[in-house]
Amino acid sequence: MLKRFSISLDEKLLDQFDNYIRPRGYSNRSEAVRDLIRKALVSEEWQQDGEVVGVVTIVYNHHQPQLQEKITELQHRYHHQITSTTHVHMENHHCLEVTIVKGRASQVRELAEQLIALRGVKDGNLAMSSTGGHLH
Repeated sequence: MLKRFSISLDEKLLDQFDNYIRPRGYSNRSEAVRDLIRKALVSEEWQQDGEVVGVVTIVYNHHQPQLQEKITELQHRYHHQITSTTHVHMENHHCLEVTIVKGRASQVRELAEQLIALRGVKDGNLAMSSTGGHLH
């Protein structure tokens, strides 16, 4: 059930908000506000070490000595947090690995940070989301 409420904003702040949401394709301000609220709630779950889901992406040089073994070792150490992993050969020297994770925020973040910090990893990111019902 949708509930309506009104909000008052300074004209300049409203213009900035409209300029922020326009290129993102929102059909109206309400959808944008709902997404911002959801993001804030997800962020809070992560800060409170709640049950979360996320995606860890890393791009790495597969010719880096022992890197693949270190990645595999970490994945085995955190196997309870890993739902799925996909490995993509991008070009001669580089691979992309996408790992879907679920668990306590601290454990998921710890795994992501350790993967991203490995020598030979060129880029890495943790995209955080939530298992909570507030995302409706």
